[in-house]
Parts: sequence; C-alpha cells; structure tokens
Amino acid sequence: MSAKQLLTLAPAASPPDLSRGSVFFIGTATVIIRYAGFTILTDPNFLHAGDHVHLGYGLSAKRLTNPAIEIEELPPLDFCVLSHYHGDHFDQLVEEKLQKDLPIITTAEAAQAISAKGFTECIALETWDSVTVEKGDAHVTLTAMPGKHGPALADLLLPDVMGSMLEFAVDERRPALCLYISGDTLVFDQLQEIPRRYPSVDLGLFHLGGTRMMGLLLTMDAEQGVEAIRIIDPREAIPIHYNDYEVFKSPLEDFQRAVEAAGLSDRVRYLAHGQTYEFEVAASRVGATHR
Repeated sequence: MSAKQLLTLAPAASPPDLSRGSVFFIGTATVIIRYAGFTILTDPNFLHAGDHVHLGYGLSAKRLTNPAIEIEELPPLDFCVLSHYHGDHFDQLVEEKLQKDLPIITTAEAAQAISAKGFTECIALETWDSVTVEKGDAHVTLTAMPGKHGPALADLLLPDVMGSMLEFAVDERRPALCLYISGDTLVFDQLQEIPRRYPSVDLGLFHLGGTRMMGLLLTMDAEQGVEAIRIIDPREAIPIHYNDYEVFKSPLEDFQRAVEAAGLSDRVRYLAHGQTYEFEVAASRVGATHR
C-alpha cells in the first residue's frame, strides 16, 4: 500500500490558470515547470563550464556547458523535485545558495543527505508513495515512480533514484495535466507498471545522456530513450540531461536520429538551454469531472 502525504502552501493572489503552462530548460536535468499556479524546480544544477561535480567513490565529472540562468535569477518557487542526490543534480552552489526552507520532494536517501546540509523541508518518498501539494484551489499530486540508476549489482553502489508523476487538478476534478519526469533511470522491467497505472500521460521529461562510468551505462542512451518513450507513451516528450557533462557519452544528435528512425518525431520537442516549451490544455480537460 502506498503512503500519501500533504503539503499546504499559501494561496496565490489570483485563480490558477489551467489552460496553459510552460517548461523552461536551464540545463542538465534542471527545468522550471509553471502550471496551475505552481512554479516547480527540478534537479538544480547551476555550476559552470569547467567546474567539477563529485559523484562518490572519489569520482568526479567536468561540466562542459553553462546554465541558462544563475541560481540568483530563480523566480519564487513553490517546491523542488530532486530525483536523487548526485552532484550534477544538487551541486555545491545549490547547497550553499538555494533557500533552505524550500520544500524538496525526493528519495529518503537524498532527504537525509540534504537535511544534513541544512535544508529543513524535505519530503521523502518511496516508490509509489505520493504527496499532494495544495495551493488555494489548485493541487498537484506527485507520486514517486520506479527508477534504476545502474545495471545489476552496480545499482547497489549508486544513490536511490526516483522518477516522478505530477497530476495537476483543481478541486476533485480528474487531472487537467499529467506530467512524467523519468529521473536518472535505465529502462528496466518496473517501468512497465507505469502505463498500467497512468495510461494517459500528457508530457514526459526524459533524462538521457548515456552516462558511462567505468564502462557501465548509468542513464538512458538514445536507444533506451526511445524505448522509454514507447513504454510511458506520453502525448509529447522533451529530452533533458544530455551533452552537459563529459560522462554523458550519448549526444542529443544520436537520440534525434533514433527518434526519427522510430517514427516519433511528431511527439518529441527539443529545447536548447534557455528555451521555453509552452503548452495548452484543452478546455474539456480543465472542466471535466473525475470519472
């Protein structure tokens, strides 16, 4: 049985707009999602080209790119979604400068680690656990999705990782928008359970890059990314987490070719750093009652 938690935020000054939203790509797996009156940050990484992150066991990786904005330029945030505790998802700048009372929804392992860094509002989820964040009339329920960061026994040496499913709604209506974030997972059997529980996903953000360390694949490469899109089956998909670090061995161009070969080009949207994807939600979705 999955556990459910509740987080209540101060209501916004104006009613939430469920007709449109956006995803702003900062770099790596860092995006700002704006929808239903919520402003949500994911996997914050604000280091610059030439900086290094620590990945544990004495390993590090050099960043090759710059973020689209500086951490000081972040807008007011409602909460942060953190797939796991690795330096390219929660770096030393973030540990120093991100507001310490920002709610952060993450794995139990990551919650313990960042709490030790002074963050006071950590919400820990196990797979299929959920938290509902209420903000006036709007709410979003975030449920932790299965994730596996490495193959076989290597996964035991890596941080626990979660994907996320965000269901946005007003009152008791069915979700107006269902948004999936893969987290740093490989394709593995448990992903097949996601479409059984969530057969209608509107938008998916997929962590790619084909991260390799010591010869092991640790995040989805081009082929696995296409397979994940087929499994989750979102109406639209956005690739993130690629080309930013030297350990990312599968460039975006490989994924683009694989998408074209798979006949999925009409469903994939590509963002460069600093670009925004704007989406609209049909009036019938916003006003329909739960079935």
